[in-house]
Amino acid sequence: MEQPITAYHTDEEGDWVAELACGHFQHVRHRPPWFNRPWVITPEGRKCMLGRKLACRKCDEEAPPDQQPPP
Repeated sequence: MEQPITAYHTDEEGDWVAELACGHFQHVRHRPPWFNRPWVITPEGRKCMLGRKLACRKCDEEAPPDQQPPP
């Protein structure tokens, strides 16, 4: 199921994580050639992707929402 990106945070390793409207989190890494997401490396790029939809496997699996990251 596709869900819109509502916000971002970084994980303990400094990788960007998209927060989806459904309450699930999904890593959005830029590590070519495996992950080609150059938009994730700049604040402007991340901002322009807010509202865009990502496929959420956790929704497909009916998983509970992820826990919110620490402030």
